[in-house]
Amino acid sequence: MRPIAYSRATAVSDAVTAVTADPDSAYLAGGTTEIDLLRLHVLTPGRLVDINALPLTGIDETPGGGLTIGATARMSDVAASPAVRTRFPLLAQALEQGASAQLRHMATMGGNLLQRTRCGYYRDVESPCNKRRPGSGCGALRGVNRGHAVLGTSDHCIATHPSDAAVALTALDALVHTRTGRGEGSYHIDDFFLLPGDTPHREFPLEHGELITAIEIPDTPTARTSTYLKIRDRESYEFALVSVAATLTLERGRISGVRLALGGVATTPWRARRAERLLLGAAADRRAFAEAAREEMADATPTPMNAFKVELAQRAVVRALESLT
Repeated sequence: MRPIAYSRATAVSDAVTAVTADPDSAYLAGGTTEIDLLRLHVLTPGRLVDINALPLTGIDETPGGGLTIGATARMSDVAASPAVRTRFPLLAQALEQGASAQLRHMATMGGNLLQRTRCGYYRDVESPCNKRRPGSGCGALRGVNRGHAVLGTSDHCIATHPSDAAVALTALDALVHTRTGRGEGSYHIDDFFLLPGDTPHREFPLEHGELITAIEIPDTPTARTSTYLKIRDRESYEFALVSVAATLTLERGRISGVRLALGGVATTPWRARRAERLLLGAAADRRAFAEAAREEMADATPTPMNAFKVELAQRAVVRALESLT
């Protein structure tokens, strides 16, 4: 047994001060992934600061017509919110497909963004993993990597990011609001998830003690016509082999607005901007969808085990977009 100190914070400033002052500490919210990693000795903090009592559970409208979702809002509450279901159905769908009901009642929105990869080499402390122990190597590169990434990879890591909600939020250009001892800050969702490069252990730009306080989704009219398509080995809350978050608006048969993000195929939630550029103004038909999907996956670097993801992703993009027409 390894002793861990535990405390509860009731104010954001107190929580930030406590964790910032102690390099061996970490926040604890829903804990649906964190506790597993503690038990496996993948994460080894000496102190946990419980933030469940912080006033960060709201789902509030912004003056510009968007929504602000508190970091400790539960996934189930966000998915059930009438405002989310009406304005951002792809997010509600991503949340509902992301975990079982029991986990959704416990897991928080901030924790969902920060959840660690499901790569088996990361979770096995006896295996080499540059995310867990920098410089030790990547067991997945020549190991079992059927579920690993084909986009955004490096010679140091090919692990996928597991969050479904993060894929939807990437398509929605969300902002991640944070708090440090110096004050408040924010990150655009594109800047929040870091490519592995030669530092795969650094997955986010957050400094130690920086706390996610809210996720802001700007007004996105195209999101009212949106979907989240998740393809997995089994329907019972498995992680995505490929997923697509898509929004689409049409004008006289042509695409006047489109957002696309991919999950399950990249080391981060992957914004498909190359495909978006090709689709804007194009005819809303299967040929245009397939061409855009092919172009987005052109730079994929698969392994023999996960090469199927390249075609599967293309087909998933076409299917998601066709469902919105």
